[in-house]
Amino acid sequence: MTDARPRIVFDHVSMEFPSKQGRLRVVDDVSYAIEDGDFVAIIGPSGCGKTTMMNMVAGFVAPTHGRVLLDGKPIEGPGPDRGVIFQEYGVFPWLTVKQNIAFGLTLGANKAGAHERDEICARYMKLMGLTDFADAWPKMLSGGMRQRLALARAYAVRPQFLLMDEPFGALDAQTRNAMQDLLLEVLATEGKTVMLITHSVEEAIYLASRIVVMSARPTRIREEIAVPFPYPRSESLHETREFNELRSHIRELVMKEYAAQAQLGSETTFQAG
Repeated sequence: MTDARPRIVFDHVSMEFPSKQGRLRVVDDVSYAIEDGDFVAIIGPSGCGKTTMMNMVAGFVAPTHGRVLLDGKPIEGPGPDRGVIFQEYGVFPWLTVKQNIAFGLTLGANKAGAHERDEICARYMKLMGLTDFADAWPKMLSGGMRQRLALARAYAVRPQFLLMDEPFGALDAQTRNAMQDLLLEVLATEGKTVMLITHSVEEAIYLASRIVVMSARPTRIREEIAVPFPYPRSESLHETREFNELRSHIRELVMKEYAAQAQLGSETTFQAG
């Protein structure tokens, strides 16, 4: 990428939480950067600290040691420049589709007038195929439609960064594939810097420009991988030899970390007993 520069920097970051056995280190001396326009996927065993790292960028938690920087300054809390999308859709059940999209535009730095709110809502309802459901309640929508609504609401406030924690994990395979393609289409026109937490190797390769493979807890960087496939991408990419070779390589890395995590768990149980 031209003119790429670090936007988000993990600078020797460690994170500890209290536990019955004492301080539990979840993240251990992690350093990497996310550049402007990057789509970085973070992948690793369950419970290794991936979401904790995303929560640091979101400003929900602060590292125990080290720094997480945004444009060279320590992150001190949430901000309108960072949109967060969770697996649980993150929509308000008591608001209609249009009201959900408009909600962030009534607050603080993102506040917009009624006419501008209507224009923004119309744009993203059309983009996400939700125009006919403007007055529907979230409970009336399918899982895929609720996740499209979550994307629309995040985009409406025009964040510079999208922080996505297993956003399509609860969807069936066909809907998940459609949502991945929709996300790539939106990013192609809107442009964002993205941090994606996922357990799916295929999803990481298909969406990301770079993949950071994390170790078992306490998590460290196992390997950073530049994804060699140009954008735009299509479903046919999954059938190529290069895609499958990269998938096999990353799967092997991740499975080794799952094995290490299982071994650590059995040793801890034995010592406790």
